Amino acid sequence: MLFRSQNLPERTFYLNSTISAQYEGAANEILSAIRNLLPREAESYLVNSRNAIVVRAMPDDIALAQKLLNELDKPRKTYRLTYTVTEMDGTKKISSQRFAMVLTDAQKTSLNQGSHVPIATGSYNGGNGPAVQTNFTYVDVGINFEATLYATGTGAKLNSKVTQSSYVDERSSDGSQNNPVRRELTLEGSSMLTPGKPVTLGSVDVPGSTRHLDVEVVMEYLP
Repeated sequence: MLFRSQNLPERTFYLNSTISAQYEGAANEILSAIRNLLPREAESYLVNSRNAIVVRAMPDDIALAQKLLNELDKPRKTYRLTYTVTEMDGTKKISSQRFAMVLTDAQKTSLNQGSHVPIATGSYNGGNGPAVQTNFTYVDVGINFEATLYATGTGAKLNSKVTQSSYVDERSSDGSQNNPVRRELTLEGSSMLTPGKPVTLGSVDVPGSTRHLDVEVVMEYLP
């Protein structure tokens, strides 16, 4: 027996843990799962402004949608990532820094630490005597972490990007002046993490020196 969709019972399900504004596409994934579960004559759609899914279907099918929603609309796991950046000169350890960030499953998170550095862009005579005025522009340098974790059965997959930037003075070819040069070191990739087990993401050479940076990360579950 066929039913017109407008004659079917209707139920509105409000998403409690899957907030579409925070987890892009997550609400649509739940909607797609409900549509795949229900028969063709059923209707379901997402109301973004109310963070809700409306289902129009037979009572038994609405009950199935409720069961699926209970399984999928759960709080996301939360983690702490601790990055350790160690500067080495050959086999000699120069320095080591730790950076910690808290992440939620499937949500991109970034951490920045740096300085606002003045860079001289030129000089001129102000016209009131021999005094010379110098123009400066300010640039941000330091270290930046971008990370996204995706929960797996025994741990999580990490998509990570670590970038360190700095400015150094290099002499011009004729040796007449110093030219500020921006240097950027980037380490990007994917790794599988197990809680409490450190993983080395890689090593990056520092140009113009015998030094390199080793980057390690460890993941912990948060309650």
